[in-house]
Parts: sequence; structure tokens; C-alpha cells
Amino acid sequence: MKLTKRGEYALRTMIRLGVAHKLGRELVSVSQLAEAERVPFKFLEQILGDLREAGYVESKRGKHGGCFLAKPMDQIKMGELVRLIDGRLAPIGCASETDYEKCTCPDEAHCGLRMIMIDVRNAIANILDRYTLGNVVEVTLRKILRDGSPLPFGVPETPDPPRPDIRRADPADGFLKLLTDTLTLPI
Repeated sequence: MKLTKRGEYALRTMIRLGVAHKLGRELVSVSQLAEAERVPFKFLEQILGDLREAGYVESKRGKHGGCFLAKPMDQIKMGELVRLIDGRLAPIGCASETDYEKCTCPDEAHCGLRMIMIDVRNAIANILDRYTLGNVVEVTLRKILRDGSPLPFGVPETPDPPRPDIRRADPADGFLKLLTDTLTLPI
């Protein structure tokens, strides 16, 4: 599985809409989303169209229009979103459950590459299908509050402390680690 830019932007946008919802802001303009996530406006409109067609977001037209989540966050699995935008989770077609493609291997049933890629697909699916948008939004807000970073959308919290300088992927900053932390949200 390779998450495309389209998939990355779709997931970040859904998380941003979830954070907005959690902070009491039901409607977010497309231009605010595009600016906040550094996504080209027209590209984001196309992505939001796909998410709207699939029933994940709704929009309101007009001067005070924007987008909002169409489903409760706890009913949106992260794996559903990835499959919607980027298709299969398997790194190769012959390891996919939902988008199988015959490979060029002469003995697919005994192919070691296929077997390991099925395990890779299963590991990815087990994580993405276990967690909901609600879980990701909760952990995102937890980390923002833990780090003392400003809340999005101009929601006041505390004076802005220096932001941590992140240069590498620290295992302590992973979703599963932060999910299990006992910090509760004051929101």
C-alpha cells in the first residue's frame, strides 16, 4: 500500500473536520481547509466531492458555507477512507482481498512474496480497520494539548509555548502510543 497525495489530503481533511466538530465548529470553509492543510483549493474540492458522494461529508453553499461531517466520527473507520480514495491496502494485487489481480508468479499458491505481502496487508488492515476517525481526532487533540500547542480554528487555550522541533519519526509520537496514554481531554 502506498498512500497517494490524494489519500493523504483526504485523511488530513477528514481529521481536520473531526477536530473542528470536536471543538464545536460544525462548518469549515473549503478555503480554510485548503489553507490549513496546505492543499491546492481545486484539488481539495475534487477530494471533498468524492467524500461527499460516499456520504462522509456534506456541504452548505453560500457566503457562510463550507463542509461538515455527514456521519458520526465513531462510525467512520480509517480503512474505509483509505480504500475509498486509494483502493486496495495490499502492496501487490495478488495479496488483495478487495481488489485482487493475478500476478505473474508461476505458482501463486506457494509464492513466498505473496505470503509475506498478505501478512503486510493484514497488518495494515488490522490497524486501519480497528480505529475510527473519532479515535484519531481524540489522539490528535490529546497530543496538541500535551504539547501546549495552540488549538486549531482560533479556539483559545493558553499562551503559545514554543513548538517542539520534530525532525524524525519518534515511536513515542505514534498513534497507538498516544492512544494508550491516560491524558484525558478537557474538551
